Amino acid sequence: MKKLYIGNLPFSATEDQLNEWFSQVGVTPSGVNLIRDRFTGQSRGFAFVEVNNDEDADRAVNSLNGQNFGGRNLVVNEARPQAERGSGGGGGRPGGGGGGYGGGRGGHGGGGGGRGGGGGRGGDRGDRGSDRGDRGNRW
Repeated sequence: MKKLYIGNLPFSATEDQLNEWFSQVGVTPSGVNLIRDRFTGQSRGFAFVEVNNDEDADRAVNSLNGQNFGGRNLVVNEARPQAERGSGGGGGRPGGGGGGYGGGRGGHGGGGGGRGGGGGRGGDRGDRGSDRGDRGNRW
C-alpha cells in the first residue's frame, strides 16, 4: 500500500473525478481523500490517493505528474510521512503575553504565550487606533 500526494488540484475537483483520472492509466485507487477546509467544506486543492502496490504507484507518478487536470498541471508524487505535530508555539511567561510596549500587535514585548492573555504595558488592547505604542506622559 502506497500513499500518493496529488497537488495543484482545481477547487472544483471531486473524488470521483480523481478515481476516473487514475483509471485512465490503469491504476485503481483503493482510497481517495480529497482534503477540504474544515469550516467551509471547500476543497483545499490537494488530495491523498492510496494505491495497492508499488508498480501502480510508480505508474501513476510517471504517467500523471505534470498532466493537465481541469485546466491545471497536477503534482503527483509519493506522499511523505506525516510529521509529528508539536503542541504549538506560545512562549513568554505563564499568564503573560498579549502586548508589551507596542500593544496588541507584538510590539517590543512580544505577544502570544501562556494562560490568561492580556498583560503588557501601554496600549495593549489594540482597539485604541494608535500605532505609537506607549504614549508616556500626556501633556
